[in-house]
Amino acid sequence: MMRFDGKTVVVTGGDKGIGRAIVIGFAKEGARLVIGYFRDAESAEETGNLAEEYGAQYVLAQIDVRNKKDCEKLVKTAVDRFGRLDIAVNNAGVSTMNRAIDLTEDEWDLNMDINAKGVFLSCQAQVRQFISQGNGGKIVNIASIASKRQAVLLSHYAASKFAVLGFSKSLAMEVARLGINVNCVCPGLVKTSMQEREIQWEAKLLGITKEEVLKNYHAAIPLGRLEEPEDVAKVVLFLASDDADYMTGQAVNVAGGMEMAV
Repeated sequence: MMRFDGKTVVVTGGDKGIGRAIVIGFAKEGARLVIGYFRDAESAEETGNLAEEYGAQYVLAQIDVRNKKDCEKLVKTAVDRFGRLDIAVNNAGVSTMNRAIDLTEDEWDLNMDINAKGVFLSCQAQVRQFISQGNGGKIVNIASIASKRQAVLLSHYAASKFAVLGFSKSLAMEVARLGINVNCVCPGLVKTSMQEREIQWEAKLLGITKEEVLKNYHAAIPLGRLEEPEDVAKVVLFLASDDADYMTGQAVNVAGGMEMAV
């Protein structure tokens, strides 16, 4: 029997990158999926088709996680389509890159609104649904290794991910007695389109080549390779499974050894 047979899972930012890997991982293990996406309907449809190849039922939902009604709509879509919600993965995120003294208010607000406020609004809608169902649930929030350490040129992004971590731990404490588990995954340097953009920005800001940026990335990772989206997805699925029933309020590093502190 597959781990998620009959389970309904919502994934924000599920159309590409880490989100797509998470969707496919759940699809392989029998989940019914609600794939949240922002603008790229074509990419979302491609992810859905990939999930369908593994026999998964899915529905697409265009949402802006900065909007409370959209976050509620995502949960309602799951309930309307599949009758309930069992697992939520809050993955939608954004990054920009700049020196702290050069950051604009717009850059700060964009990162905080999507990365932090988006997790807050999503969790709020999800927990309310779990409470109404009365039999618990699982939430996995995607934070970052930048939620635990310095992130040069990403101070605003790091601040938003520190917020995700603090909120998730506090929420976990509040809802533990209700049988709702809330955990975080903290990825490192993951090979995605977001990382490709960051490599270009970093090279320009530091006055070095993209090849030098990549060399620096590899040097910072004890395991010696960049992270794949599937590396993140495997840990997300574990935290969403029955095997992690006794874990809550945790922030699991999945970063190739970049951060070894608790």
